[in-house]
This record gives sequence, structure tokens and C-alpha cells, in this order.
Amino acid sequence: MTQATRGVIYIHSAPAALCPHVEWAVGGVLGTSVGLAWTPQPAQVQTLRTEYSWVGPSGTAASIASALRGWNHLRFEVTEEPTASSEGARFSYTPDLGVFHAVTGLHGDIMIPEDRLKAAVVKAALGETTLMLEVDKLLGKPWDDELETFRHAGDGAAVRWLHQVV
Repeated sequence: MTQATRGVIYIHSAPAALCPHVEWAVGGVLGTSVGLAWTPQPAQVQTLRTEYSWVGPSGTAASIASALRGWNHLRFEVTEEPTASSEGARFSYTPDLGVFHAVTGLHGDIMIPEDRLKAAVVKAALGETTLMLEVDKLLGKPWDDELETFRHAGDGAAVRWLHQVV
């Protein structure tokens, strides 16, 4: 039996014509009709933003990210809280970068598997890249850098920190 968890979908920017399709896709994953409260996204003209808290079985964030990935002009993040039997997750998407996925621990920290760290060290040792650049990719820094403007552009709305790489 899959344990229930919860999470949040942050649509950072979507053209108005895409919004009903986003609602349909998210509702299809959650198995219920979803009506999102869209507000203007000041960081990009003629786009809207929203967020939605969801409850569902473990793995729901991955299903939502899969349903939304690949849509041009859409930027989003989906989080999933860990349960007693599963780790948490964070998915970020931008049209230029594609999907970033990270496993998150109890306190929201990104947990990087040792094989991925070893691969980063080897690539750096071979001179293909730097270790700092590879660690930044493992932590999702390119996605954070691109999404940061959209996160803060609420024009007076309360800011909710999702992830900040120091």
C-alpha cells in the first residue's frame, strides 16, 4: 500500500491559453477537478502564476512533473514531502533546461546519491568540468538561477522560499 503524502505545485509562469490545460493535467493526476487561482506574473508579460497544495500517494510529484514537462513557455516546481516509507522530492522545470529532480530529506535538504557525487569528481579530475560546476548541477542551481526572478515577482505577494543555494 502506498502511503499518502502532500506537496505543492508552483506554476511560476504560464501563458493564459495554457492555464486550462495545466488544470486539466494536474486534475488528471490527482483524480479530481482542479480550479487554480491564477494571478499575473510580473516577471514575464502576459503570463500567469499560481500555487496549489495537493494530497496523494507517494510519487504524485513525479506524475505531476511528467504530465507538465515539455510544455513550451511553462515554468514550474513540484514538491513532495517525505513519508515514513519514502523520501521527499523536488522537481523544477524550465523550457531551456528541462526537468531537474532531487530527492529531499526530512528537512527539505537535497540528498545526492554517492554514485552521482563520485561521477562528478571523476569528470572534474578528467578536466571535463570543475567540481563546483558539477555540484551546482547536482543541487539544481541552474534551475534556481532561472526561476528565482519568477519566485520573487509576486508584486507584493508573500514570498515563500522553496530552495536557496548558498
